[in-house]
Amino acid sequence: MANNTKSTNLDYKQKYTLKQMELNSLLEITQAINNNMSEDNLYKIYEFTIRANQNISQLVLIVKDEGDWDQKVVYGVNSIEDLMLDRDYLEINEVTSIKNPQNSMGFEWAIPVKHKNNMLAVVLVAQSQIHSEQLNTTFLQAISNLIIVAIENKRLARTQLAEESFRKELEIAKGVQKLLFPDKLPDGSRLKMEASYLPHHSIGGDYYDYIPINANQFLICIADVSGKGIPAAIMMSNFQASLHTLLRQTSNLTEIVEALNFQIMENAKGDQFITFFGAIYDHSLNTLVYVNSGHNPPYLVNKKGKMIALTEGSTVLGAFDELPFINEGFIDNLDGFTLFAYTDGLTETENPKGEELGSEPIEDYFSKNYTKPLIEIHKDILDMADTFREAIPYRDDITMLSCKVEAR
Repeated sequence: MANNTKSTNLDYKQKYTLKQMELNSLLEITQAINNNMSEDNLYKIYEFTIRANQNISQLVLIVKDEGDWDQKVVYGVNSIEDLMLDRDYLEINEVTSIKNPQNSMGFEWAIPVKHKNNMLAVVLVAQSQIHSEQLNTTFLQAISNLIIVAIENKRLARTQLAEESFRKELEIAKGVQKLLFPDKLPDGSRLKMEASYLPHHSIGGDYYDYIPINANQFLICIADVSGKGIPAAIMMSNFQASLHTLLRQTSNLTEIVEALNFQIMENAKGDQFITFFGAIYDHSLNTLVYVNSGHNPPYLVNKKGKMIALTEGSTVLGAFDELPFINEGFIDNLDGFTLFAYTDGLTETENPKGEELGSEPIEDYFSKNYTKPLIEIHKDILDMADTFREAIPYRDDITMLSCKVEAR
């Protein structure tokens, strides 16, 4: 009788000691989480704790990481590639005893780790044969849940911080982009301008401008940078600043374009390029000088109704250290004209068949309707693009810039 009592007391003492160890383990892991330990260290503590308290022979922790299942802790198993093919282990809802351990690489239990009905991880485990106590799956599930949810929360926090950082960068880029465009365009009796800008994303890479040079001359331009988003906005901001600076030094378009090409190569190292159209009109001389650097040719109609495409210029800016060629276009006797320029987002508008709008419908419309008010021209062309694309989203930013100089 005394021996039985002594044996029972020993069993209770062992169980008490085990429970105390388990409690201490939970407290240690909680402290590690509160100390903001890295994910790798948390996984190491997790493995050490389970091996120390549960006397296991095999352990695999499979975690759902950004949609994919990944093995974060592996102990007592050389490879479980074949096991990963069995999706049943990744879809259990409760602690499951594996009926045929021999067919499952010796694993005896599959333990799900869930949070708010979302499956986060699965623990596959086998107990050492010399261990007489049954595996405490409740403790194992609790400690796994504690670790995995903590790591998931760390990821969510990182994501939120990244999103907040990106949001702030986006706000800055939007502010930068607003500075690219002129606050006001001319709307006088002799000179009128109109611009339309439809960004594909919240930050685009298109640019247009009107810059008075002196009492008789002004420059109009339109440009499009390769790439989108914040890098494109920053690149175009640098481009605009360089253009304004250069215009204070010279009105020679060839020199300006060569300098702009150099600046882009210095900043982008050939990773980005810019298509550009710039034209300087002189009211006193009735002349237009322009350079088209790889941009969609704008259309110009003079007061006699003759329309020409403005194609003279160079290749895109930023593709070569030195431009292989550059030609200035020159039009004289230009006492009155209408000019329409746009970026390739307009012509690349696609319909449900995958066909692009192209330049022909725009050219045809403008040749017949150039006498309309500029705002109506823009509205009609956008309506044309909307009708053509039906429900297909626009692929790129769309910018249109038009200018009308009335004859004296």
